Amino acid sequence: MKTLLTTVGLLGLSLSISAQNSIHKNVYSTKMNKEIETVIITPKLIDGATYKTIYLLHGYSGNPDRTYKQDIPDLITKSQKYNTIYVLPNGNFNSWYVDSPVNKSSQYQTFIGKELVDYIDANYPTIKNRKFRGILGWSMGGYGATNIGIAYQNTFSIVGSSCGALDFNRFGESFHNYQVNKVLGEFRSLPKQYFTFDKMEQMQSSNQFYIFDCGTDDTQMIDMNRDFHKLLITKKVEHLYIESLGGHDTKYWSKALSNQLILFENYFSDEKK
Repeated sequence: MKTLLTTVGLLGLSLSISAQNSIHKNVYSTKMNKEIETVIITPKLIDGATYKTIYLLHGYSGNPDRTYKQDIPDLITKSQKYNTIYVLPNGNFNSWYVDSPVNKSSQYQTFIGKELVDYIDANYPTIKNRKFRGILGWSMGGYGATNIGIAYQNTFSIVGSSCGALDFNRFGESFHNYQVNKVLGEFRSLPKQYFTFDKMEQMQSSNQFYIFDCGTDDTQMIDMNRDFHKLLITKKVEHLYIESLGGHDTKYWSKALSNQLILFENYFSDEKK
């Protein structure tokens, strides 16, 4: 009997896990006139229930499959635990998640901030309220999440960046090495709208909460993140800033992203009160 009960228990656990969904969809973008590969991770959906949503933006050269298989390998379990839908769009390797002024087929700010949110809300049982919708990314995705979040402040209430590439002024040769010029043109002619440090006024009035973290050994990103934190304090923009040991690698951001997702859930829980 004990063996039978154990078997039944394991079967129930197996069914519960299999009921969680990792769905690959090609979502059409009207602005770009093409389909964008997107992974949607949901908990076991219950009739009549609605769910929080978090949009997760991968780093340079990443993709959605890598996000949930390597960068945050327990994302499916987290979806069930937190009753949250995670949306993982493909940032096309090097889009920098901007509406490119030089490449009309690379308009990822509008796609993620407007078109993708509209698609997800129309096809999944989401809570259609900004208070329960967030956006988070790392490295290139940290830049993307910050700027898309600020641009769409009526869509996202919480914005997170892990080891984000927040300041093009400090890129130097990396502006070409990471192909930013492919979507934004040459640095010398870059409009202010693409500089995160110039968005203080928007952040002051956004009624959003921001979370930034960076590894202390991340020589590429730590100084710009520290200075951004200092500027936010000076401008009295409410946010949380975290530093911990680690470099610009999967080992660091896998842990940091998991910690941020917990903070997102705490924020959503406070909004329910």
